[in-house]
Amino acid sequence: MQDKNKAANKKISFFGTMKAVFWSFIGLGKGKQSVNDGENFNPVHVVIAGVLGALILITVLIIIVKIVLSKVII
Repeated sequence: MQDKNKAANKKISFFGTMKAVFWSFIGLGKGKQSVNDGENFNPVHVVIAGVLGALILITVLIIIVKIVLSKVII
């Protein structure tokens, strides 16, 4: 029983948080496991991962728009 509590209280690493945020950006998750993981996230890591994810998403969208518009003849 104590092993379950230790596993439940274990904080998730920053890269684990980034992975979870990435999957949430595209709308995929692992059901109950993602709910359990959510209890173990460091809130600071979640904020940083969310901001980094948003910046990456915006950068990719800008690059795609520039590529598409460069091929359009006006």
